[in-house]
Amino acid sequence: MKREYQDAGGSGGGDMGSSKDKMMAAAGEQEEDVDELLAALGYKVRSSDMADVAQKLEQLEMAMGMGGAGAAADDGFASHLATDTVLYNPSDLSSWVESMLSELNAPPPPLPPAPPAPRLASTSSTGTGGAALFDLPPAVDSSSSTYALKPIPSPAAASADPSTDSARDPKRMRTGGGSTSSSSSSSSSLDGGRTRSSVVEAAPPAAQEANGHAVPVVVVDTQEAGIRLVHALLACAEAVQQENFTAAEALVKQIPMLASSQGGAMRKVAAYFGEALARRVYRFRPAPDSSLLDAAFADLLHAHFYESCPYLKFAHFTANQAILEAFAGCRRVHVVDFGIKQGMQWPALLQALALRPGGPPSFRLTGVGPPQPDETDALQQVGWKLAQFAHTIRVDFQYRGLVAATLADLEPFMLQPDGEDTDDEPEVIAVNSVFELHRLLAQPGALEKVLGTVRAVRPRIVTVVEQEANHNSGSFLDRFTESLHYYSTMFDSLEGAGSGQSAADASPAAAAGGGTDQVMSEVYLGRQICNVVACEGAERTERHENLGQWRTRLGRAGFEPVHLGSNAYKQASTLLALFAGGDGYRVEQKDGCLTLGWHTRPLIATSAWRSAAP
Repeated sequence: MKREYQDAGGSGGGDMGSSKDKMMAAAGEQEEDVDELLAALGYKVRSSDMADVAQKLEQLEMAMGMGGAGAAADDGFASHLATDTVLYNPSDLSSWVESMLSELNAPPPPLPPAPPAPRLASTSSTGTGGAALFDLPPAVDSSSSTYALKPIPSPAAASADPSTDSARDPKRMRTGGGSTSSSSSSSSSLDGGRTRSSVVEAAPPAAQEANGHAVPVVVVDTQEAGIRLVHALLACAEAVQQENFTAAEALVKQIPMLASSQGGAMRKVAAYFGEALARRVYRFRPAPDSSLLDAAFADLLHAHFYESCPYLKFAHFTANQAILEAFAGCRRVHVVDFGIKQGMQWPALLQALALRPGGPPSFRLTGVGPPQPDETDALQQVGWKLAQFAHTIRVDFQYRGLVAATLADLEPFMLQPDGEDTDDEPEVIAVNSVFELHRLLAQPGALEKVLGTVRAVRPRIVTVVEQEANHNSGSFLDRFTESLHYYSTMFDSLEGAGSGQSAADASPAAAAGGGTDQVMSEVYLGRQICNVVACEGAERTERHENLGQWRTRLGRAGFEPVHLGSNAYKQASTLLALFAGGDGYRVEQKDGCLTLGWHTRPLIATSAWRSAAP
């Protein structure tokens, strides 16, 4: 800008007039040099300065990033210039552009040093959207272990929505204390095997004030963390098998951190397997149920598992159907139940027999159960309730309870009726076992003795329900891998059944009851996981085997399979259709047996057997 002024100390009238003429002449010469187009817009720029101004404008354009992607990348500059730039007189275009360039080219202020991250307990909380806010545990020295895990790099931070940022510096770096909001998250997920990532910002201001410093941002890619979680579990199991407990201990400390980044069934099943591995590494084996409280809790878990998912209902229904068909036309029937528990299986069979054409038969039930810690007769209480029910539907009912610490203690005479009259029609016997025979595999020769006892009483049918899995391998790593896949599917089915509640059952009371059933069922399965992974020898009683293995064992003991007909298959499928969340369950026929699974994975199998002809 050109500034006009007068000399306040003029000498006289003539001199003043002469000076005025000279100044006007000089002003006229300078006006002739001003660019007319810019002058019309209010900018006075001499033609000789045009090249310099054009160069500075080009530099300003490059600095502000107005040429494409830079505008989106550095959107924080606009607000910075609007609020902090000192604006000079715009008529002096050259000086104004130069002042803006000087501010844009100034080096950014240094970032404050990040405070050390606080260390949290191993039970890290899960954040919204599958990301967790936690501190990484001390890194494992890679020189001492080949299983050391490193922090997971993630591109999630670059894809975060810039609108969530409250402030940015010229390098677009964000610190935990720079946000004015309590917390915000930006996440993106794609199904079908595509990536899913989450960004979790700093803790709320209240937490920052309590800690006295800002919490750093932690970025977790949940899909990548899930893969590393599975690898950590398998690597820890392999280290346990090789008795490399130093590496196993290092890995087992990583599992809670990786599991906390997951959600739903994966997080839960990983937590149970992590606990079981920790018990094995630190040699802290779970104690057997030896008190009255333990026994009552085990019964409670069994009842909740019965209510929350269809596995036990399917087991009872298919076994009852096979027994009902075997009892057709018989007037005196006798069922031996190797694990009667609360007796939930038998009211349905009693009712079916009561509706049989020609009237119900005389029904005898022998229930086998373990001794109670307080020496009470819990089996008689179960029998009393069943007798009351049978009386209401007018079925001739007799009951006897047998207390046995193990099924191997049973003898054939214990299962025979007392004082049977030879003139009466002989009793037709059925033996029923639901999730009981696999426990005998922990004792050498016990299964063979029990099957010999069963064969001695000459039953018309033997129904066996077992888990469709092989958790009795001699290799710990194979057993661990199989059980990890099996129980992951089990937990998935519990989640699916819990989310499949119908609208009619969506009342607060029903929702609370369903949630309790699911949680207690998870504990029920978690105790099995702990036994499979953490125990060995006689203490490891959850020795599940698949249908092919049971076929071999029962065949050697002198039994042959009985084909379960299509009627049982159709009725089992109808039962599942009535169950909430039953869309994921599948009933299949396999070599004359019925299996129930979740989607494509069979989980339990029902088979029927009879004594083979000599």
